[in-house]
Amino acid sequence: MEGVEVRIYSAAKTVADCFKYRNKVGTDVAVEALRDFSRRHRGGASNLARYARICRVSRVMQPYLDAIA
Repeated sequence: MEGVEVRIYSAAKTVADCFKYRNKVGTDVAVEALRDFSRRHRGGASNLARYARICRVSRVMQPYLDAIA
């Protein structure tokens, strides 16, 4: 992207990263990524929870998960 190498791991990791860097990308971007993930990846909750723990954003992400569930 614009001359910078960007690695893409998985959709769940990307959502967790959006919440980790929410101050830089915006909370609205992180929430939209979570909504999109929940629509497209119905069985991906365990993967999302795993990456949320790794990125230490489980507590931050939980209220948004409850709101869209």
